[in-house]
Amino acid sequence: MKKGQILEGYIERVDFPNKGFAVVEGEEKKVIVKNTVPEQKVRFAVNKIRKGQAEGRLLEILEHSPEECQPACPHFGVCGGCTYQNLPYEKQVEMKEAQIHAMMDAAVDGDYIWEGVKESPVREAYRNKMEFSFGDEYKDGPLALGMHKRGSFHDIVNVTECKIVDEDFRRIIKAVLEFATDTGLPYYHRMRHTGFFRHLLVRKAVRTGEILIDLVTTSEAQLDEARLVEKLTGLSYDGKLAGILHTTNNSLADVVKDEGTKILYGQDYFYEELLGLKFKITPFSFFQTNSLGAEVLYEAARSYIGETKDKVIFDLYSGTGTIAQILAPVAKKVVGVEIVEEAVEAAKENAALNGLDNCTFWAGDVLKVIDGLGEVPDLIVLDPPRDGVHPKALEKIIDFGVERMVYIACKPTSLARDLELLQGRGYQVERIGCVDLFPSTYHIETVVLLSQQKPDDTIEIDLDLDELDATSAELKATYQEIKDYVLKEFGLKVSSLYISQVKRKCGIEVGENYNLPKSENARVPQCPKEKEEAIKAALKYFAMI
Repeated sequence: MKKGQILEGYIERVDFPNKGFAVVEGEEKKVIVKNTVPEQKVRFAVNKIRKGQAEGRLLEILEHSPEECQPACPHFGVCGGCTYQNLPYEKQVEMKEAQIHAMMDAAVDGDYIWEGVKESPVREAYRNKMEFSFGDEYKDGPLALGMHKRGSFHDIVNVTECKIVDEDFRRIIKAVLEFATDTGLPYYHRMRHTGFFRHLLVRKAVRTGEILIDLVTTSEAQLDEARLVEKLTGLSYDGKLAGILHTTNNSLADVVKDEGTKILYGQDYFYEELLGLKFKITPFSFFQTNSLGAEVLYEAARSYIGETKDKVIFDLYSGTGTIAQILAPVAKKVVGVEIVEEAVEAAKENAALNGLDNCTFWAGDVLKVIDGLGEVPDLIVLDPPRDGVHPKALEKIIDFGVERMVYIACKPTSLARDLELLQGRGYQVERIGCVDLFPSTYHIETVVLLSQQKPDDTIEIDLDLDELDATSAELKATYQEIKDYVLKEFGLKVSSLYISQVKRKCGIEVGENYNLPKSENARVPQCPKEKEEAIKAALKYFAMI
């Protein structure tokens, strides 16, 4: 087998995310061919051989799998947005479940409860947000607005019949493409870094039907704002147009970046409703792209968290505060941390909108902010971006020593990596389940419940306290009694770790390894001065010092 060779093979299996393994007659080595499904016979070109692993580019499907069906979308196969529209939905879920289950079995130490995949309540027109790109259909071809062609960095597919969005999205994309074409202005060329039209961002709430449209351009030319507004307000919508925006983006990166947004019509936000709560959503704030599926996801996460009464919960990577506000009514306090300042401001507004006064939100990187939150959590919820949690941030999170932690992952490979560190530091996986928020694609959300490992066995012994000198300081008050005293007298919540640190400072024996980190290089949070003084007061109260 060599690079550039054209081969035929049978797809034996597909691993996450969409890696088909082709068996080639006469070859021992299997070849990874993406965008395939099991039992297809395919023709491909070998385009990479590295470290004993070969990869191929799909050229043609010679024989279809008996499981395949006719895709509903005419763009499928050319557009890179969807992967599995050629499979019935039940088969999509079955394949995703097998992939993630196998991955988690390899990542988890010991037994755990596998709860399978919860299906999306809607399978078509489920997306509430889309980012479309401007380009040309082929080199020097006509202007196009849609999704990148599968396997291409340059070519754009007009997706005017896209099935994962509803008719309002399709109306808008057609109208904006007509408007852009009529102006005669060029699209932004990603290699030459010249041009005008870049992206079209469309968001629509499922429950309220409100629509937000944002045209993203460079500052190379002048946008005919009045004409754009006339074009879009003249459309007939099933929903309600909330706002039309114009965002300027001159950055070199091929991403939707806000370097200044102007309201051309209406407002720069809209409202969505989830699980009885109302959320204000701005153009660039994070919100799950499948609103009805998000309700299933958050219900699953809430069931994993369990008892929350009188608990302080950290919602890390909190976005617009969705999870925080779903938990707030049944918790003592929820603290959210999110790096996007716009999302944090929206979270604060949403909490006020829903009458929740026990939520606080911090703007900043979790790694940098977590030390200054001034709280010790009882429970932690993690919902990180695709790359997972920064290892140093995860170390700090582990050091809080919470009894239970819920990790929501949109990329299971990142989750598998983070589970290695979590398990190595004393957490065990209790339950894992998935929610399919992205029908027709290979993406899926995974929810994991972790708990601190407890000893499997206990030994009961009888002690004669007279023989052990019952006047020893450590026998006069338990850690829980000290915590209760500090909370009652000073309104402060302290951890066992802080108590043990203060005890050591006061010369009280606490056991050689009690509350010490499990790894040599772990960073241990130090008891703040205010809490140290409160703990010392408790020790004096119990006549321990």
